Amino acid sequence: MNFYSLNNRNETATFQQAVTHGIAPDKGLYFPEEIKPLPTLFFEEIERLSNNEIALEAIQQFTGEEIPPEKLKKILGQVLDFDFPVVEIEENVAVLELFHGPTMAFKDVGARFMANCLGHFSKGKESDITVLVATSGDTGGAVANGFLGVEGVNVVILYPSGKVSEIQEKQLTTLGQNITALEVGGTFDDCQRMVKTAFLDEDITSKRVLTSANSINVARWLPQLFYFLFAYRQLKSKKKEIVFSVPSGNFGNICAGMVAQKLGMPVKHFIAATNVNGTVPEFMRTGAYHPKPSSATISNAMDVGDPSNFVRIQQLYGNDFNTLKENLSSYSFTDEATKLAMKKLYDRSGYMTDPHGAVGYLGLKKYQKEHPHIYGVFLETAHPVKFLPVVEETLGFAPEIPPQIKKVMGKEKIARKISDYEELKQFLLKK
Repeated sequence: MNFYSLNNRNETATFQQAVTHGIAPDKGLYFPEEIKPLPTLFFEEIERLSNNEIALEAIQQFTGEEIPPEKLKKILGQVLDFDFPVVEIEENVAVLELFHGPTMAFKDVGARFMANCLGHFSKGKESDITVLVATSGDTGGAVANGFLGVEGVNVVILYPSGKVSEIQEKQLTTLGQNITALEVGGTFDDCQRMVKTAFLDEDITSKRVLTSANSINVARWLPQLFYFLFAYRQLKSKKKEIVFSVPSGNFGNICAGMVAQKLGMPVKHFIAATNVNGTVPEFMRTGAYHPKPSSATISNAMDVGDPSNFVRIQQLYGNDFNTLKENLSSYSFTDEATKLAMKKLYDRSGYMTDPHGAVGYLGLKKYQKEHPHIYGVFLETAHPVKFLPVVEETLGFAPEIPPQIKKVMGKEKIARKISDYEELKQFLLKK
C-alpha cells in the first residue's frame, strides 16, 4: 500500500518510506491511500481469534508486501506479549487497561511495532537511522524501551524540563546504549517544534536519515488500532452499542480507534477527553480551529495545544464537520475535576486510575448523561504509579510499585540540557 501526504495527495510513499522518513517532504502527515473494510466474517467470528491473529488481519493491508508475512507474524508476537483486559467497574462502564507492557503505558504497542519495522528495514544499510522524537510523557519511555539495542538505529528524545513525572523521566534517561535524552527548557510544544524544524533542515537531512517515533509516524500510529479490536472481542457478547472515551493529547490513539471503525468494527461513537488544553473541544463546539500554547497539567501526556493527528481524523470523515460530529464528541476537564474523579472512582468501586484515565472516565460520564443506555469504555493509558505524587496526594496513599518501575528507579539520570533549536542542530550534526 502507498501513503500520501495530507498536504498534497500527489506526494506519495511506500510503507517503508513513510516509516523511515516519518513525515512527508512537504511537512504533511502520511495517510493510507485506501482503508479496506475487513470481511464481515472477521467480526462475526472475532471471539475465536487470538490477539496476534486479529492484529495480523488488521495491519497487513497497511504493511503490504514490504514485510513478509512470516516476519510480520514474528513482529506481532514480540509486540503483543502482554494482556489488554477490559474491566467492568460500574453498570455500563468498563475500562480498557493498556498499562501491562514493559513501560506500563499504551505507547508500548506502537513503539515496539515501529522499532521492529525499522530494525527490519535498516538491516544491511550502510548508514544508521536517527529516530528523533518529542515526548510529553509516556512516548519517551516507550520509545526508549522499544528501540533499545536495535541495530542501525539511534534514538534522540526531547522532553520538557520539569514537565514529566519522575518515573517517566527515569524511563527515558537511564537506558544508555543507543538512546540519548535531551532535556529542553520549555514546553512539549517547543520540543515538537524543534523536531519538526529538524526534519526540514537540509543541513541535517543531507548528512543523516531522520525519522520520528511520535504518533505522526504511521508505524507508531496504526498499530494502536489493535487494542480497540481486542476490546470489541471481549465486549461483543454484551450486544450493546459501544462508545470509546479516549484521553487525548496528540490524538493518535483515538485516531487509530477510528481506523478500526473504518475497518468495520461496530462502534457507535468516540469521545476525545482532554485536560484544559481544549483546542479540539472548542473546535467541536464552534467549528473554528484555534491552536494555543500548551498549559501544564497533572495529566501531562495530554499537554498539547495543537494536536498533530487531528488532521488525520478530519480526513477519515471526509473533512466534513457534520459527519465528524456524528462520530466524535470532545470535552475538556480541569485538574480539580480530574482529582475528584480519581477519588470518587476509588471510593465507589475500588478502582485506581491515573490522571489520564480519570479524564477519559469524566468524558464518558458526561456523554452518558445524554446517552444513558450505551456501553462505555474509557481507556486507562498508563499505570497510576507513573504519576505517583498526584495519586498519593489525591487518594492519601501510594500504590505498590510494580517490577517494571522498580528496575529504573535506582538508575542514574543522564540527560543533556538544551534551550533552543540551534543547540539541537549542532548536537545532531556532531553526533
